[in-house]
Amino acid sequence: MTGLFIGFAGSILAAATIAYAMVGIPDASKTSQAQNNVYYWSDGSQMVAAGNEINRQIVPLSKIPVAMQNAVVSAENKTFYKDKGIDPMGIARAVLNMAKGGQTQGGSTITQQYVKNSRLDQEQTFSRKFKELFISIKVGAKIDKNDIMSGYLNTSYYGRGAYGIQAAARTYFGVDSDKLNPSQCAFLATLLKGASYYDPAGAVEIDPAATPADNTERATKRWKWILDEMVKDGRLPKAERDKYTTFPKVDPRKKTAQLGGQTGYLVDLANSYFINNNKQGVTAEGLAKGGYQIHTTFDKKKVKELEAAVEKVRKAKIKPGLRPKTDTHVQFGGASVDAQTGAIAAIYGGEDATKHYMNNADYTGAQVGSTFKAFVLAAALEYGKRDPSLGSDQPDSDRTIVSPKSLYSGQNDLKIKNYDGTVWQNEKGEQWLQENDGKDSVGAPPSYAIDLREAMRESVNSAYVQLGMDVGTDKVREAAIAAGLRDDKQSMASSNFPSFSIGTSSPSAIRMAGAYATFANNGRQNEPFSVTEVTNEGRTVYQHKQVEKMAFSTAIASNVTDVLKTVVDKGTGTAARLPDREVAGKTGTTDGNKSAWFIGYTPQLSTAIDMYRFDDDAKGKNRTFEKMYGTGGEDKIHGASFPAQIWHDYMSQALSGTKAVDFPAPEPIGKVVYGGGVSSPKPTPVLPSSPSPTPSAPSPSPSDTPSTTPSPSESCNKWQDWTCGDPGGTDGGTADGGTGGGASPGPSETPPGGQNGGGHGANGGGGGFFGGMGG
Repeated sequence: MTGLFIGFAGSILAAATIAYAMVGIPDASKTSQAQNNVYYWSDGSQMVAAGNEINRQIVPLSKIPVAMQNAVVSAENKTFYKDKGIDPMGIARAVLNMAKGGQTQGGSTITQQYVKNSRLDQEQTFSRKFKELFISIKVGAKIDKNDIMSGYLNTSYYGRGAYGIQAAARTYFGVDSDKLNPSQCAFLATLLKGASYYDPAGAVEIDPAATPADNTERATKRWKWILDEMVKDGRLPKAERDKYTTFPKVDPRKKTAQLGGQTGYLVDLANSYFINNNKQGVTAEGLAKGGYQIHTTFDKKKVKELEAAVEKVRKAKIKPGLRPKTDTHVQFGGASVDAQTGAIAAIYGGEDATKHYMNNADYTGAQVGSTFKAFVLAAALEYGKRDPSLGSDQPDSDRTIVSPKSLYSGQNDLKIKNYDGTVWQNEKGEQWLQENDGKDSVGAPPSYAIDLREAMRESVNSAYVQLGMDVGTDKVREAAIAAGLRDDKQSMASSNFPSFSIGTSSPSAIRMAGAYATFANNGRQNEPFSVTEVTNEGRTVYQHKQVEKMAFSTAIASNVTDVLKTVVDKGTGTAARLPDREVAGKTGTTDGNKSAWFIGYTPQLSTAIDMYRFDDDAKGKNRTFEKMYGTGGEDKIHGASFPAQIWHDYMSQALSGTKAVDFPAPEPIGKVVYGGGVSSPKPTPVLPSSPSPTPSAPSPSPSDTPSTTPSPSESCNKWQDWTCGDPGGTDGGTADGGTGGGASPGPSETPPGGQNGGGHGANGGGGGFFGGMGG
């Protein structure tokens, strides 16, 4: 046993000795020789060669402030000037984490980080880490600490494409590195922990949690901590520290001219998708080193058509010089997704990526409003209305799947109730009175009954808020996620409030286009994607694989689409109608008129357009969405106005030359239910036949049944069109019950109410009554 142990230990020592002898010392100068990344359109033609946005420049230690050197020592490696280049405990933690299948971790010393930075191969593998360990030991033994410090600060990545302290100083503060003050040095040291999460400009394209506000808060806390640690370590006089009480002013992001127009947004989107989805461990830092060929899904023709549609409206309607109080800070965003695959065909990210940094097609924080009602309907068709006599958490067997013909109240200021009929109250005991757009009650009085199709067509808030409560806002959330929205705290609002059902969430235009594409694809969901393949030095490092899942049954998807068709055919979305082509879609407007949307689709293409006002230059608490009353010369901006117009103009061009495809016919689904104070109508009584040879059924008593036979002088009610039809006919035998209530269509009903009217025998009049309701 002793012999075996000695032999084993000797083998390990020999292997380590050989490994130590074989590894070389890195050359920091080679890292400055960065390559461009080349991006390609979906047809294979080159879009742009970009990357290497900041010229890398190695500067001597004499040009790096002592405060910068002290900041990284205090923040990252207090024993730097004493240790041998490695941290055995840190290595043990990294090895243990990798052995458990966790994420590979970097070295914890400045020496190890310098070694990592100096190697052009950025793949996060165990063999690479093992080799770096021996390189670090050799560097620690043979290289002077000042040279290691200089190499580390000259090769580190500070975000925004900036490698090295000189590039970082120019990028964030517009000065050379030797002009940095201790406060600025502490901020740049903060970025070394992860620029995506500490750059005040934010990086929501990498992670929705990396918002400008959250990043600023994180950066401020760490900046203060580093300055205080420098004082504690004796590396900064307290009197000097006391000069810096406010966070340093950081320059806004900038892009080179070649990334102007939409190109910069397209490149950023492709970069973020690749970083978040590759399995090779390529990070933003690794991608910034260049050398990648990135093949995208972006259709050059469609990108130009979408930009032209937006700019047409902007130039014709938005006049900041004429209306400075209402037409400044206006932003448009858009995304167009292949409904069959999820490929992102086009986006509109803003006027110019070199002037407006935030990609408006990605997460912006703009609420989606009534476009969320599509998910409420999907949830009602998927999960059903809960039984008010049972507990809140009910299995499918206790629920009733809802038909689009179900009736809810369209009353303005409707008092919203829980599924069990009790009045909803918040923690303060306040009730919820749901207001409709325009503050109008819609439907047939006295309860303002309106079926779900009509409520969607007219975008009636009260009906869909109560429906969401009856189904459960948690189920509405599940339906939205199943369709393709992200379940994160940034874009998905709390579902604890009734208003969740009318779009207090703020998904991106890309996500909304993708979620509506699930309905266009008859229930099959695909994740939106922007990159098909990435290669590096002739080898494929990423290949997109389509993974399609069945989010909804074809019955659910076809009915949601059929209801949304009504919105475009003769509802709030008529501005989006396309000649000779079926379109389904939904408008959306939010409280305070702070955002407006139109999202629509054909079987081939799903597109989302939004509009809002947001001041890019505002800071801190002033960065809020502004009201759009009066914008573009309109009293109020609705999704039916500029967003629908842009959608129409773009889709007309994008689909030109393609075959018109119809949606699948809606499949039978659900039962007619009643909610929001609307009661089930009483059936027409069945009366005995008269002995007369040609009997006719007597008219029902007004006290027993609603009036279904209005006189010619009575006005027709378009919400419940049984009042528009002829009275029930003869009774007895198998004779049809006359023409049935609703046989004469209401003024805005499709199909006519009478389509399901009539009936047979003594139930003829009643059949017409219910048939009219169905229509």
